[in-house]
Amino acid sequence: MSAFYNVLATNDDLPIATDLPVHSGKVRSVYWLSEKQSKRLIAVKGYNVAPNAPLAVMVISDRISAFDCIWHAEGGLQGVPGKGAALNAVANHWFARFRESGLADSHIVDTPHPLVWIVQKARPVMVEAIARQYITGSMWRSYALGEREFCGLTLPEGLQQDQCLPELLITPSTKGVLKGIPNVPEVDDVNVTRTDLEANYKAFNFTTPADINRYERLLSDGFSIISQDLAAHDQIFVDTKFEFGYVTDANGVEQLIYMDEVGTPDSSRIWDGPALRAGKVVENSKEGFRQFLLNHFDDPDILLNKQRMHERTALAKNNALPLEALLNISNTYVGIAEKITGRKLQVSQQPKEEIIDVLNQEYGLIR
Repeated sequence: MSAFYNVLATNDDLPIATDLPVHSGKVRSVYWLSEKQSKRLIAVKGYNVAPNAPLAVMVISDRISAFDCIWHAEGGLQGVPGKGAALNAVANHWFARFRESGLADSHIVDTPHPLVWIVQKARPVMVEAIARQYITGSMWRSYALGEREFCGLTLPEGLQQDQCLPELLITPSTKGVLKGIPNVPEVDDVNVTRTDLEANYKAFNFTTPADINRYERLLSDGFSIISQDLAAHDQIFVDTKFEFGYVTDANGVEQLIYMDEVGTPDSSRIWDGPALRAGKVVENSKEGFRQFLLNHFDDPDILLNKQRMHERTALAKNNALPLEALLNISNTYVGIAEKITGRKLQVSQQPKEEIIDVLNQEYGLIR
């Protein structure tokens, strides 16, 4: 069944020329190139990066991650058809829009294949840059329990679930476990205030305190561009996560850039406008899959309670979801990608073979 749907479930076993271990995350795998290979590509392809910039081949899979677990479906389907191509296409589109609008560049220097990026190594800012235009999800759950302060910002009384907020909220959290920072617990993904960032900017990997203003502006301006573009399709940009890092450009100037991905159904909530006006939330993002999982299992606390991670991992491993669940999220991802980009999505028929061929013939990167 999985072969029929042409998913790329395993992406860390490609014969890409690298001397380092492959870093495989929940969705993407990263192959760091040697210094020699990086310099060769920069010279041959004319990438606008420093001559000694370390490069990597980043291959996205069609795996679906939710609640920090990888899920599969009946019939041996190990991913979501078209998901990887949809995520890359959407991120590429928004990165290009940001660049055209004069905001900042991204870590991507080339796109050899719909499932592949060539990226330059960045020094990451250790902040998950989160922006929220509506009160929903975890923020609503905390608000409903009486919490009013989020990342140093105080919300007014009387807000309703899924209501548009008075202004865009920037609610950063830590990226990874940061140690030795006053008032910041040593755990991953913990909320921080702007005061925390200002007082400890070097610990969060900012070069200067002024870069905190810069990242907030890039976040809010990027949010605005995506929100306005989506509104033209009667879609609502609800909230999102951006990531940032530093690189040195071809002129030796340090730049704060966008990295990871932006405005995708994985990193953002996108709501259907007509449905919301009719009083119903219809998700055009991964949030719909999360809600499916919460309704599918008898004990949703396993998915929400971080203390039950062992049970959650077993739940994902031992339960094949209905095939329809992954095909529904496929339709969501492909549909929103085609709406955003205005183009038919390219979905590989033989993804692994295609990737190897293009990286061999056009880049000389296959062993």
